[in-house]
Amino acid sequence: MNNQTDKKLQGFFDQLKENDRGIQIPAFPEPARQRRINWWIPIGIAASLILGFFLWPEDSQDLVPPAEVIIITLEKDENNNQQILIEEKTYLETWESPTSSLLTEY
Repeated sequence: MNNQTDKKLQGFFDQLKENDRGIQIPAFPEPARQRRINWWIPIGIAASLILGFFLWPEDSQDLVPPAEVIIITLEKDENNNQQILIEEKTYLETWESPTSSLLTEY
């Protein structure tokens, strides 16, 4: 039975191939040539960008430290009263990390 089924399938597909050979294939038109890109346009844009990069004025920033620094500290006295101290100096003498107390207190 297996051999007979194979012959029927082979005959069916052979008949389809014969039918397909008789079909006329229409002639397709050749695709139109695409218009070429004018290369001077992208080259001009690239040249303008390169020229602009070199001619762009550089902003020279003079890093001058401020004349005065305002230091605001919050301190506790003996009675656990908080006091705000505001100092004006010409420079910052010391700096403490605001999170350094977390290392010592907890």
